[in-house]
Amino acid sequence: MKSLQQTVLKPMPSLSHRASLGLILLVGLGGMLGCTRLQSPPTEIVSPPAEQASLRISVLPTHSETEQMRMIAPLDAHLEKVLGQPVDFLISESYQDTVAMLVDGRANAAYTGAASYLEMEELGLEVTPIVASIDQFSSRPWYRAGIIVRADSTIETLADLKGKRVAFVNPSSTSGYLMPRAALQRLNIDPQRDFSDVMFGDTYVNTEALLAAGRVDAIATNIPAYIKRQHLGTLTPDNSRIIWQSSPVPNSPLVVKADLPPDMIENLKEAFLTMPPGLEGIIGAQAAGYTLVTASDYDPIRTIRKQLGIEIDSVTEVSE
Repeated sequence: MKSLQQTVLKPMPSLSHRASLGLILLVGLGGMLGCTRLQSPPTEIVSPPAEQASLRISVLPTHSETEQMRMIAPLDAHLEKVLGQPVDFLISESYQDTVAMLVDGRANAAYTGAASYLEMEELGLEVTPIVASIDQFSSRPWYRAGIIVRADSTIETLADLKGKRVAFVNPSSTSGYLMPRAALQRLNIDPQRDFSDVMFGDTYVNTEALLAAGRVDAIATNIPAYIKRQHLGTLTPDNSRIIWQSSPVPNSPLVVKADLPPDMIENLKEAFLTMPPGLEGIIGAQAAGYTLVTASDYDPIRTIRKQLGIEIDSVTEVSE
């Protein structure tokens, strides 16, 4: 997004800048000690600092692009103010495109689901998760996936889904596919074999719309996001209900590529950790702040992917 220069704070000098300054001072002193007579100072001692690496963050598509950019705007303003440089949020076309943006260099950071982050690892991308949001309801950096049905549905359990029409979000979605798929496998339920129809909505909003329109009998979704969107009137406590919730799922991480300058990564962490209260999360859920995360926080999702035999074979598979 375009930076508002008049509101941007002057960025803190990076370690490399401070080291350069020390080197300049040291060279200057050495030159003075070696001189036999004073000379006029040069008109230009130091070249202007190199332009900072741009920060381009790809984001999972969860709403319409207009609505998602509206939600991101306050966060974007905060990051630009703290970092002192423009930050570009790039709404991807799909879960797979979020990964592809890092592969082809359109982005150097991504706000992505846990499953998509692990796909990046499997593709050999050198990425590191640095922060994740704290859920407003649990006060923890995790949430729960869920299965939602219409309020008047006869479906009460996962076993009742046999023979029904079910919509998932995307095969790369953690809450909208991976977690419910693992729960179904434990009951020996195969969606392709046991459901009368399987659909993918690609975003949470589109998937919920399928249930609201009666095109499917049940959907997989993200519980906090579902609760937050109830005020929109599409799915409400009066016309829908939750029949299943997963065990805790680690919240979507912000991941950065290894080639980002270390000082920028540290400043980015600080910017998220000092987030003002009340800002919407990047994908629309209300966040109660952010916390640091590491790769090991996502080991439970790694285990589930292995149990389901899910893996990405190549960069081409993601890019196409």
